[in-house]
Amino acid sequence: MSIIVPEIEIVDRSAGSVNYLEHGWPTELCRWHAHEEYELHLITMTRGRAFVGDHIGVFGPGSLYLTGPLLPHNWVTDLTEFEPVEVRDMLVQFSDSSLEMATRAYPELGEIQPLLTQAANGVEFVGFDFEEAVAGMARMRDSSGLDRLLAWLKFLNRLSRWHAIKPLSAVRFNSRETQRFHAPIVSVIDHVVANFRDDLTLAASARMACMSPSSFSRRFKAATGNRYTDFINQVRVGQACVMLYETNDRIANICFDVGFNNLSNFNRQFAKIKGMTPRAYRAEARRQMAR
Repeated sequence: MSIIVPEIEIVDRSAGSVNYLEHGWPTELCRWHAHEEYELHLITMTRGRAFVGDHIGVFGPGSLYLTGPLLPHNWVTDLTEFEPVEVRDMLVQFSDSSLEMATRAYPELGEIQPLLTQAANGVEFVGFDFEEAVAGMARMRDSSGLDRLLAWLKFLNRLSRWHAIKPLSAVRFNSRETQRFHAPIVSVIDHVVANFRDDLTLAASARMACMSPSSFSRRFKAATGNRYTDFINQVRVGQACVMLYETNDRIANICFDVGFNNLSNFNRQFAKIKGMTPRAYRAEARRQMAR
């Protein structure tokens, strides 16, 4: 499965510019997919792994995300821990083009643009109050027309001012045109994700893309917003995060299992990307999972 070429979902906009959905688990709606709309997504029950672009993280009740247009995403509940539930996800989808037109008419809407720019790579609202999030979603669920639009604007404005917004995916593909233009880079990205433990040299990846190393470096940065080596580190650290909370393996063993050659570099890169040590991340992830 390609991390860049997901199933494309067509969102029904006939009911209005802000589309509310909710669903339980398991369901066929839980799949690797993308769509043209932004999606504000709240998890209300179960725990598991969040996949947003190339990001792999953990989710639980209260996890709140905003994903941008055509950014692939999926939330996978731990099959061994939970029984089926009636409502796992509350979400709203809204159109980028509609919001752009509205902003031209009402410049005040530009105040939420920085958040939408961040959402191109996906963001998580860390520590946002669970009850407030459910209430905000419920107001949109229980309203329609202008009332729903106003409830959505109020909630989005609140989120745009939240103090702890965590960026997610390192990959920045946000249009089909971009995906086609960078097709050789797409194959390299998928190869890196599938083979992150290997010695992934820039020269070898450039040959895979049929480019010179210098041309490949420029195209890779243009396509993903990251240098090649930084992207590899992002992927490896993401895999390390999963192992840190799912296993009791020693941190030194995880370091080598995900492709790093020495522990000091692993610790340095982990802290750079996650803002904490691997040991602190394991403790925090397990604390969150135990809530």
